[in-house]
Amino acid sequence: MEFHVLTLFKDMITDGVNHSILKRAIENNIITINSIDIRDFSRSKHGTVDDSPYGGGAGMVMMAQPIYDAYQSIAEAVGSKKIPVIFMSPAGKTFNQEMAKELASQPKLIILCGHYEGVDQRVIDEIVTHEISIGDYVLTGGELPALVLIDAVSRLIPGVLGKEESFLDESFSNGKLEYPQYTRPAEVLGRKVPDVLLSGHHGEVEKWRRLQSDERTRVRRPDL
Repeated sequence: MEFHVLTLFKDMITDGVNHSILKRAIENNIITINSIDIRDFSRSKHGTVDDSPYGGGAGMVMMAQPIYDAYQSIAEAVGSKKIPVIFMSPAGKTFNQEMAKELASQPKLIILCGHYEGVDQRVIDEIVTHEISIGDYVLTGGELPALVLIDAVSRLIPGVLGKEESFLDESFSNGKLEYPQYTRPAEVLGRKVPDVLLSGHHGEVEKWRRLQSDERTRVRRPDL
């Protein structure tokens, strides 16, 4: 799967994916992450990519032309303008596991990271197919949300985690929160691992995990 990220801060993306599971997935050619500097497409000799907003107001707005030209460079390189284009925006739909599954079915994604006071609406109207938010709060730019989306989607791509079961039982995969996890030793800080997990009885372990998942979801996330 290919992720093409349009950003003003390439290093935030490349540094963010150069660790752990994502790094291995890149090294194993399971995913490709291409970070494109929007400034490279500025037509100003000073590399200008923003300007003051029409109608007045504080801050600056990212200009449409550099973003559109950066997008065009990807569309031409891959030979298609049908790639989903995701704009990371607090005005978008809240990201969840179902959306991650939907996006993981795509062979290529383009992710646009905004900055400053926003992005000229005309380029959003022209190229964006999905507006996605990672929560009801405002961040400095779209790079951190883009990394969240890349991580969540990549985990669902076959081969990234190694074993399919690694994500099948995780929180939200079945609409519920995951059950509690324990490891050695059997007692820590005066707290013991539940006896059922030491029993070796797989049927009882699965039953306990289902009940714990149900109860944790009921108490912590009744909305689910």
